[in-house]
Amino acid sequence: MVLLQFIFWGSLFFILHTYLFYPLLLKWLGRTKEPHAVFYQPEDDWPQVSVLMALYNEEKVVAQKLESLLAQDYPADKLRIFLGSDCSTDDTDRIIEGYCKSFDHLHFFPFTDRQGKPGVINFLAREANILEPESSEHIYLITDANVILTPSTISHLVRHFKDPQLAIVDAHMVHTGMQEDGISQSENQYISSEVGLKDLEGKVWGYMMGPFGGCYTIRSNYFTQVPPNFLVDDFFITMQAFEKGGKAINDLEAVCHEAVSHDWREEYRRKSRISTGNFQNLFLFPHLWWPPFRPLSFAFFSHKVLRWMVPFFLMLMGISIALLSWFGPAVYLYLLLAALVGVLLLPLLDIALSSFGANFLPLRHIRYFLLMNLALFVGFLRYVKGVKSSIWEPPKRN
Repeated sequence: MVLLQFIFWGSLFFILHTYLFYPLLLKWLGRTKEPHAVFYQPEDDWPQVSVLMALYNEEKVVAQKLESLLAQDYPADKLRIFLGSDCSTDDTDRIIEGYCKSFDHLHFFPFTDRQGKPGVINFLAREANILEPESSEHIYLITDANVILTPSTISHLVRHFKDPQLAIVDAHMVHTGMQEDGISQSENQYISSEVGLKDLEGKVWGYMMGPFGGCYTIRSNYFTQVPPNFLVDDFFITMQAFEKGGKAINDLEAVCHEAVSHDWREEYRRKSRISTGNFQNLFLFPHLWWPPFRPLSFAFFSHKVLRWMVPFFLMLMGISIALLSWFGPAVYLYLLLAALVGVLLLPLLDIALSSFGANFLPLRHIRYFLLMNLALFVGFLRYVKGVKSSIWEPPKRN
């Protein structure tokens, strides 16, 4: 009986720690912290920037993305753009080739065999180093085709690299195209909370727990080639940078935009893939999160490890509370009934209401939370099965 109670309350504590206690602690610790303010000034010699972008069948967004890169206010002689098309079968290559005829700082590499995003980025990094050797003054901007930069995004990101301690600076992704129906409101709220949490981690610890993979900068001498079967390359690159002694922050003024997902199936597919990659990183870097008594390990353990373990905590809570409701005090029966309502009835009620065009956000958030943790569990099973390739299919573009 005591063991079951320990499992139940311990699991609940870990869930509350990663979603409530840790964010509150960061807010308290960060209340007197100022944003990073060691900047390059206009008269300084700014670093060389190499944009690295992998694409696969991005005909709907690639022109807009290239226009946003070409409109940057960063010194033109310090910016090169390296594009790798991973055997695209639509008009992506033709669109890029058209731009390359007009802009000689665009370097295009169409692959004839699928490489996966890590393979493309690794190749582009090597190509960039041919024109500008790897150094602390050579910055990579790694970005996705569907993420649209504002004109000052690169300048705001790169200005921080005057601080020699910094290895990575992340952008501030802002969602566009929210709708009342579908998953977009819940996804936007979750991502917005993640942006705030990572901003505080950078201010308090100097160790932001992974950038927004669609747009971030890293010193080229902190970049590590990503294994070909890794699915979450941005987190892997960040952890490797930490192992080399670098630090990471984000810049809330370095704004970029991404259309938010509305489709439950597409978002579940994406999160399942990301979850598989999360467990790859979890088991590759145990020395960075255990024991969780240093700033880096405490942040890693509290923000990432515990959050990735939530589906297992939920299962442990369900098993223990079911047994306690039978053998223990009556309060556990009431807790079991409340859990059943939350896990079964409320998501069904949200589905029923949405079919009539009614959208009640608290219900939508509960359904989103359960979907996210189901994707985490499925991602773990795929990790156990083994990941042989990082070849990807982009989500449907609106």
